[in-house]
Amino acid sequence: MKVLITGSQGFLGKNLMVRLRELKKYDVLEFTRDTNVDKLSGLVAQADFVFHLAGVNRPQNESEFKEGNSDLTAELCRVLRESGKSVPVVYTSSIQAELQNPYGQSKKAAEDHLLALKDLMPVFIYRLPNIFGKWSRPNYNSAVATFCNNIAQGLPISIHNPDAQVTLVYVDDVVTQFLSHLDGTSQAKTYPVVEPTYKATVGDLARQIESFKDSRATLITEPVGTGLVRALHATYLSFLKPEQFAYSVPRYGDNRGVFVEMLKTRDSGQFSFFTAHPGITRGGHYHHSKTEKFLVLKGKARYRFRHIVTKEFYELDVDAEESKIVETIPGWSHDITNIGSDELVVMLWANEIFDRAKPDTVAHEV
Repeated sequence: MKVLITGSQGFLGKNLMVRLRELKKYDVLEFTRDTNVDKLSGLVAQADFVFHLAGVNRPQNESEFKEGNSDLTAELCRVLRESGKSVPVVYTSSIQAELQNPYGQSKKAAEDHLLALKDLMPVFIYRLPNIFGKWSRPNYNSAVATFCNNIAQGLPISIHNPDAQVTLVYVDDVVTQFLSHLDGTSQAKTYPVVEPTYKATVGDLARQIESFKDSRATLITEPVGTGLVRALHATYLSFLKPEQFAYSVPRYGDNRGVFVEMLKTRDSGQFSFFTAHPGITRGGHYHHSKTEKFLVLKGKARYRFRHIVTKEFYELDVDAEESKIVETIPGWSHDITNIGSDELVVMLWANEIFDRAKPDTVAHEV
């Protein structure tokens, strides 16, 4: 199947093109702002499906709204009609098509041109809110792109009304919805919607994005695994320059080895690692509530445990090749000794961030 994408080098177009190429079953035809409109007829003649993403939303002259939105769409519709083919079309309109402003009026006019084709071919019109995600342009696509870029690069941000509400969709969700039209799983009508959509205030968006930058200093990560925070986090990271990909964390060393904290969470503990020279023992304490998980990454370790009341004793040797997790148990003192001939490296997860005021760590020999 050959898929024509107008606006293929724009923010949404780039994301769609990458996903199509991953599937390895579509030939992508491109129409960009540098393509002469006379080429449109030849591209449509080859196409089995059209994603009409080209448009203008921040022109230098107001007349460009009509040229880049309604006029270009009118020409596409003329070419589609004259092709004699039934080619499904997905069009990216805007929620502003309901408003009486020059941009909204140009998008509504483009919709009307496409609706006139409905008896000849399937037409799907997406009135999208603010789209955000990787490869978006600051000061052009959305406030999210501007905030991510400026915060990542240490530039100031300007917020006129922090309580202003915005509705957002994530570019990956938009692309996934678009692909459903190609694989036959879409049940969309003329005006489908992308889900999920997110609502947030401008101030909350800025604070959330700033917290991503702060996390490199505090080591406390935001809950970036789901929903809006996940999508914002991915978008923020996409604005880092290559020289910003890496950062250092504190490293604490003594004659036993080193201890390095890697990542902390607000409600699920922290991750770190430590080393121990041959023959060195670390630990020698117990916890009332704190729990830990240890994983030997390099070397060979001996874990020793003693119940602080019954004095019951347990000993366990673990080699890195076993990939075995060993847990510390409340009320049991524990230590770990490097019984190998090389440096011991151990990954550690604790269920809570270390609090010097309330460490829940009591010295006790095993």
